[in-house]
Order: sequence, then C-alpha cells, then structure tokens
Amino acid sequence: MHDSVLESHHSVCEKPQTRRGIERRLALLLSATELFLEKGYDAVSLDDIVNHAGGSKASIYKYFGNKEGLFAAICDHKREMFFKDVCIPFQPEKSTLREYLIQTLNRVYVHIIQPEHVAFLRLIIEQTECNTVLIQYLYDKWVHNLQNTLTQALESADKSGEITCNSPYYSSLMYFGILRDIEWRMIMGMPALPDEKEAIDYIEYCVDIFLKGHHKV
Repeated sequence: MHDSVLESHHSVCEKPQTRRGIERRLALLLSATELFLEKGYDAVSLDDIVNHAGGSKASIYKYFGNKEGLFAAICDHKREMFFKDVCIPFQPEKSTLREYLIQTLNRVYVHIIQPEHVAFLRLIIEQTECNTVLIQYLYDKWVHNLQNTLTQALESADKSGEITCNSPYYSSLMYFGILRDIEWRMIMGMPALPDEKEAIDYIEYCVDIFLKGHHKV
C-alpha cells in the first residue's frame, strides 16, 4: 500500500448521498472483504470485486479511490461494527463496574473466536508487515480507541470511589491482556478454551483479580 492512501481515502473519496449509493458502497465493501479473506489481498483484483458485487470499477474509484483505499474502508467498517456491538461505553447507572468488565470481555471473547475475525486479523498482520502508516492508522483507530473506552470507564469508577486507579490507561492495557493468549491461540490455529463455561469462569476469575488490584487501601 502507498503511504498516502489512508489520508486520500478520507479526504478525496465521495460519500454516498442516496440510499442506493450507500447500498452500493456497502455491497462493494462486503464483497471485497469476502474475496480478500478467501483468496488473500494480493490475489484479488478490482475486476474480481466488481464481478462479485456487480456494478463497475468507477464506483470503487468514486467511493474508495483505489484498492488500498478500499481495504482501509473495510478496516473502518469492521471497527465501527466492533464498537457498536462489542466495545460499549460504561454506563454506571445501568451496571456495576464488575458487570461491565465481565460483559465486555465476554463480548470480545465471542468476537475473537469467530473464524472470520481470525482470518481478517491474519490479513491485517500480513498487510501491515511493510506498511508503517497502515500500522499506525489501525492502532490509532482501533486499538487506541478500544483502550480509551476502558480507560474512561476506569476513570469514572475512580472518581466515584468504586475503585482506586491511578493509571487508568495502564490498567486498560492489563485488562485487555486477559484475552491476549486466547487471541494468539486462535491466530496460530490452536483451539480456544474447551467450552463456554470455562471461558466464563476464566473471565470472571481474571476480572475479580483485576478489581482486587484496584481496591482502596
């Protein structure tokens, strides 16, 4: 990928203004995602995507700029779905911090063991090997945002007196590290935890240990 692709994707590509345009753009995103996961990024051409989704290459140039911009848009789309369905902001009026931490990890766990997520993560690793701009972009837009969501939850709980957390950002790194081993097992093709009950028990155990480390002293 070219270093300028991520900036150009957001600055010069058109956003669809009609329902038909929105549907056409989404169809291209989904078709490209399916083909990239099935065949690999380098093995898929714009013609392949158009033949799979219908339409013309003009739509790809219009909405994404080029193939690299299309891949960046796919990453954005998956990030939006992740933060909509998986990583939800903490609402202390609706749940305790413990409940929120457990529910968040449960949702992340269900997400990371999905075959499509594993395949897409492998694709990202492959594409970022020689592209520092893409690495930074994905870290800022995905990983950093994920950590910020948890950081804000911990800051809120600290201010309310529920926990003592002097370094919420560092604590957020520790928290998401709870699932790091499972995610790497999936990436390497190893099985996840044997069953759902063990996963739930593991997550609850780790959250309780995490919270004990943030008790007032």
